[in-house]
This record gives sequence, structure tokens and C-alpha cells, in this order.
Amino acid sequence: MAIQTLESTGSTNSYLAAHADDFAHGDIVMAVEQTAGRGQRGNSWEADPGKNLTLSMMLRPKGIEAARQFDISRAVALGTAMMIQEIVKQEVLIKWPNDIYVGDRKIAGILIENTLTGRFIDRSIAGIGVNINQEEFRSDAPNPVSVIQLTGRRTPLLPLAEALGEYILEMLAKPVEELRQAYDCRLWRREGFHPYYDNIEDTAITASITSIGPMGHLTLTTPEGTSHTYAFKEVSAVI
Repeated sequence: MAIQTLESTGSTNSYLAAHADDFAHGDIVMAVEQTAGRGQRGNSWEADPGKNLTLSMMLRPKGIEAARQFDISRAVALGTAMMIQEIVKQEVLIKWPNDIYVGDRKIAGILIENTLTGRFIDRSIAGIGVNINQEEFRSDAPNPVSVIQLTGRRTPLLPLAEALGEYILEMLAKPVEELRQAYDCRLWRREGFHPYYDNIEDTAITASITSIGPMGHLTLTTPEGTSHTYAFKEVSAVI
């Protein structure tokens, strides 16, 4: 696992994709400043230069079919959550599909872009942003939090990038069922009924998490016993 640091780039995901042939499985590109960092659903990622982890990791999994691509998301989310928990000494959870939360506050976001060869994944570029040393957030993001806000301590970034890469590779090496069980056990709101918004029916609901399917679909069940299964973007948690 090699780590390359860029002073400034638009997006580490875009940089890694443009130079993919130069990077092996597990290699990381991190940026001091990322001018066009991207999150899920086209959102931007707020990060003051030099204060946070803004990086992308090249993953070249062997023999993973496209239908199993959510297992890569599981591994990246788990590795990220485990690295953060080691620093903050608090429970760190995964908000489906792969936001990372401490309590009800978001500390990290993940964007994974897969390239296929036939029915198999040729490579995955995992873009990860973790709030580390930023003490003030100015965007309209509703609930950000950082490591320094939780611990009161500044943390060097390079050792965190190294630890993050090691955790992710460890998770990717796990047997599939063990990986999926570990992901389910670390889910935010994994117990009890909570408010959600059904974007398909355009209505508010109260429901509990029943399961996460092999391809990452979320099944929620209402107090009345009605279950619905959602793909990404079809339902939103209400905080």
C-alpha cells in the first residue's frame, strides 16, 4: 500500500481514475486541498485545506461480480468506522448506505465508483472524506462533526490514512457472510422505530430496519407490520 499526497486537486477520485494504470490494489491518493470534492447524490464535501482526510483508495478486488458490488461499500464503510472509533473512543456507526456517524452527527462520507469488465468488477475507487481537525463548518450540511470536536485534540493525517487503508483491506479480506454480519451490527438506527421519508410515495413514515439485502437494498418495517424494500435514494432518514 503506497500513499501519494497532492497539494491540490479537483477530486481525488477523478485523479485516481485518470491515472488508474499507475496505482495498484490498496494504493491511496490524498489531497491537502480538494477543490471539487464530491459526495453521494452529487453533493459537495466541505473540507478546509490541510485539516481533514480527503483521499481516494484504489481497490482491485478479484472475482467479485457486479451483483456483489455493495460488499465493497460494506468493507470501506466498516474500515472507515473502525479507524475513527479507534481515535474518538466512542461508538461509530454506519448510516445506510455508507455515511459514517457518531451519535446523530456525520463524521465521514464515502463515494465509490466501480469499473466493470464483463460481469466482474475490474476496479473500485473509494473516495473517503473524514472530518478530522476542522473546528467550524460553514456549509448548510445539517449535522457535521469532527474528530477534534469530539476529542479536543489535533490529529496528524498521514498515520490516519495508513490506518484507514489497512482497516479497509482487512475488511475486504473477510468472508462474505462475516463481512455482511459486521456491517449489519454497526448500522445506525439498527434497533427501534425511527422517522424516515419515503421518496417514492412522498410521505413520512415511522419504521425499523429489518434487513440489508445482498445488493444493499434496505428493508424497513412499520409498527403495523408493513414492510417495504428501498434502493438508494428511494428513502431518507429524518434526523
